[in-house]
Amino acid sequence: MHRTIFDTPGVNRVFRALSAAILRLSGWKVEGRLPADVGKCVVIAAPHTSNWDLPYTLMVAFVLDLRIYWMGKWQIFRPPFGGLMRWLGGIAVRRETSNNLVAEAAQALVDADGPVQLIVPPEGTRSKVRYWKTGFYYIALQARVPIVLAYLDYTRKVGGVGPVFHPTGDIDRDMVTIKAFYANIRGRHADQFDAQA
Repeated sequence: MHRTIFDTPGVNRVFRALSAAILRLSGWKVEGRLPADVGKCVVIAAPHTSNWDLPYTLMVAFVLDLRIYWMGKWQIFRPPFGGLMRWLGGIAVRRETSNNLVAEAAQALVDADGPVQLIVPPEGTRSKVRYWKTGFYYIALQARVPIVLAYLDYTRKVGGVGPVFHPTGDIDRDMVTIKAFYANIRGRHADQFDAQA
């Protein structure tokens, strides 16, 4: 995986302090901590209902001292901002041609040196969706890594990481457990997120 702001010496410390200050001044709190024994993992980013989710997610990641990568639609990686988005941990995704995305993402996690957290929004978009996409689940299953349940709760102004979930391969049963965690968490546009879908 490519070098990002999260593993750029010196710069990451500055942004960690800056992120903590901005979150504090805007009334946000950060909860949880990634367990020391969880190096590589897939992180659910939910709810994903607003463009504001990305900057808040990046700031929370800095405060928690994570080394994240995140998937975004390829259009935001066009010039002049493509290089910046990649430096911020972005990975461009073309949904219409990404037939092997799950396998490629899983292999990238396996091949990565050191701790890596791959953030995947289960909705796949900021818009309201009826059903969660399951790519995050199969990436974790194929890479044999856990799923970390992360969140941005705009009602409480709290972001962070929750439980670490180990997929069993029984996706129907596992999704019930995963979605139950998000039942009371509200995104910026709460009407666009349904953890029961």
